Amino acid sequence: DFMVKDALGRQWQLGTIQVDYNLPERFELTYKGADNELHRPVMIHRAPFGSMERFIAILLEHTAGNFPLWLMPEQAIILSLSEKYENYAKKVLDLLENHEIRALIDNRNETIGKKIRDAEMQKIPFMLIVGEEEEKNGTISIRRHGQEGKGNITVSIEEFATIVDEEIKKTLKVFTV
Repeated sequence: DFMVKDALGRQWQLGTIQVDYNLPERFELTYKGADNELHRPVMIHRAPFGSMERFIAILLEHTAGNFPLWLMPEQAIILSLSEKYENYAKKVLDLLENHEIRALIDNRNETIGKKIRDAEMQKIPFMLIVGEEEEKNGTISIRRHGQEGKGNITVSIEEFATIVDEEIKKTLKVFTV
């Protein structure tokens, strides 16, 4: 059994590897061995995550819905200051897709503050704000989820793609053996 601790310190059994002598007997399974005689095989069952439901529940609880960047369905949301910048937002989206960054555009007729609050509630890791300055300079203004008041930074799309790649590589190191 592989046991993991959740955010509250409780232990859960997730993965198992088990030797099964019963099912080969029940299904009357045999194989011909090197000695040319029939033998009963031993089955090995593996369940690397246990039940998928339990695995997802523990992952959600442990991260409080703040998944690692590589696991987020949407890694960024593009927030335009007004409908005047929707074409630039679409251009930014196309460039992000070229860098394999999952993003969407919030082009609702709402204030930027409401769009930011909604993106925060959805726990989208990066909010990319585009307006007159960003369109003129070919840049984006980045705001991180959960870091209000820490100051946005303005970068090119290529620089943003590098930021995303580095963060993904850094968090994936935890999962590599």
